[in-house]
Amino acid sequence: MSFKHFEYKGVTFADGVYTKESLAYAENEFKVLDDDVYNLTYPKSGSNWMIQILNLIKHKGDLEKSNTVPIFMRSPWYEAVGCLEEIQKMESPRILSSHLPHHIFAKSFFKSKAKIIYTMRNPKDIIVSLYHYTKILKIFEPAENFQNFIEDFIQGKVLGGSWFDHVKGWMQMKDDSRFFFITYEELIQDIRGSVVRICKFLGLELDEAQIALVVKYSTFKSMSENKMTNWSQIPPEIMDQSKGSFMRKGISGDWKNHFTVAQSEYFDKVYQEKMKDINIKFFWEQFP
Repeated sequence: MSFKHFEYKGVTFADGVYTKESLAYAENEFKVLDDDVYNLTYPKSGSNWMIQILNLIKHKGDLEKSNTVPIFMRSPWYEAVGCLEEIQKMESPRILSSHLPHHIFAKSFFKSKAKIIYTMRNPKDIIVSLYHYTKILKIFEPAENFQNFIEDFIQGKVLGGSWFDHVKGWMQMKDDSRFFFITYEELIQDIRGSVVRICKFLGLELDEAQIALVVKYSTFKSMSENKMTNWSQIPPEIMDQSKGSFMRKGISGDWKNHFTVAQSEYFDKVYQEKMKDINIKFFWEQFP
C-alpha cells in the first residue's frame, strides 16, 4: 500500500490525517469523560456501521441527527487532525470513534468509567475492503497487485498498522466490564440481537418499537441511501466515489471473490501462527 505515512510507537499512520502531535495529545492529554462511549475498530471493520447503531441507540431510534448531521461529525475520530474542536461541542454522552491500538489509546480512559465497543471483522474481508478503498481515497496510490497487498497487510504496512497486534492488544481487555467486543459477522447474522446486547452493555433500555427503528435505519440499504451516512459529503478531491463507493457491499465473505485458493491457504497459515497464543475463537473461525 503506497501512501504518505509516518510511524508512531511502531504503528503506521497516514500523514495529514494524523500527526505525531495529534497522536501524542490523544494518548497523553485527551480527557476521557466517565460517560463517554468509544467506537473502537481496526480500519474497515465496521466503524461506520457502529457509529450509526450507537447514535440511533442514544437517540432511541429518533432520526433527526441521523438525517441532518454527517456521520463523521456525530462520532469523530478523537486522534485525528482537526477533530478536537468538533468534540468540544458535543453533548454528553459523547460517542467517539478511534482506530488506535491499545498501547496508544488515551491514558485517561484506564482511570475512567467510560466504555469501549470494539468491532472486529474477518481479516480477509478487511484486506478486500482496504484494497478497494485505495481506489477512491486520494491519499493512496491505487493498489494494483492483490498479492502484494496481502503481504503489506500481513507486515502491517497498511493504514492502521498490524491487524494482528491491534486485535491481540485490545483482547487484553476482554474480561473488563468497560469493554464489549462484537464482530461484523455477528452484526450481519443477527442485527437485532446485537442491538439488544449493546443496549444491555450500555445500561440503556429501549422498547420494541425503538429497537425496530435502530435496526431499520442501520441496514446497509438505509445507510447507503442516506447522504448523511454514506460519506457522499466528502469532497471528490479527498474521496473520489466516481471510482467506487465508500459503502461498497456491506457483506461478509467477499474475500472468496478475490483470494485464490493458494492465497487463502497462505494467509490461513500466517494467521494461525500469529494468533496461536490468543485463546479466543472468533466468529469467522466458527463460520468461515
